[in-house]
Amino acid sequence: MIRHPDNPNLRLHYDNSFEGLSVMVDKGPFIEQYLSRLKRTIELALDEYPRLLAFRADLRLPAGVDLPVHTDSNVVISRFLDSFKAKIKHNRLRARECNKYAHDSKVRYVWAREVGQRERPHYHLLILLNLDAFYTLGKLDSTADNMISRMQEAWASALGMRVELVKGLVHIPANAVYRVDRKVKAGKPDRLPELFYRTSYLCKAVTKSYGRGHWGFGTSRG
Repeated sequence: MIRHPDNPNLRLHYDNSFEGLSVMVDKGPFIEQYLSRLKRTIELALDEYPRLLAFRADLRLPAGVDLPVHTDSNVVISRFLDSFKAKIKHNRLRARECNKYAHDSKVRYVWAREVGQRERPHYHLLILLNLDAFYTLGKLDSTADNMISRMQEAWASALGMRVELVKGLVHIPANAVYRVDRKVKAGKPDRLPELFYRTSYLCKAVTKSYGRGHWGFGTSRG
C-alpha cells in the first residue's frame, strides 16, 4: 500500500484496473478512494434508474477578470451544482405540467478540481441523469433551453457573471455522452466499462492540490 506523499490519508492505485473495470493506466497513479467513490456514484444512479445519460464536462475560470473570493475555493463548484440541480428540478416540474407521467431525474455527479500549468484551477465533471427524462445535451449554440445552456447559466451564477461571458468557459469534450443500461440487451454493447475508463481520469493523483481548505475531488451523496 502506497500513501499519497501530500496527503497520507489517500492511497495510490497503480494497477490497470479497479474492481474489474479498466482505468486509464497511462494517466496514473490514481487515488484509490476516488476510484471507489466514482464507481459507487455510478452504481447508485443505476440502482435508481434503468438507463442513464452520463456526460463529461469541464468548467474553467476566466482570465484577466476580477473574481469573487469564493472562486478560489470549493464554494464555486458547490454553487454551480446547486444552481444546475435547481434548473433540472424546474425542467421536470414544467414537464409534468404538460404530462403528469413525465419522468423525474435526480442529479448525481463526480467532480475533480485540478490546477494547471499557470496555477489556475479548473474542474472536470461527470453528470449522471435519468435517460428517460433527458436523452441528449442539445447543441452548443442553440437558442433553445438545453443541457449545455443550463450548465452555462449555472456556471455564470456560480461566478457572479453574465451568462454571455462564460459560454466559452463551459467545455464539452469530444465523445462526451454515454448512455448506460442497467441490464444490457443481447447484441448491444455494455457502455459501463467505457464510462468508467473515461472518467477514471478524474481520479488521477497528479495536478490536484491539497490544503488551504481545498478538496481535489467530490461526489453527490446518496
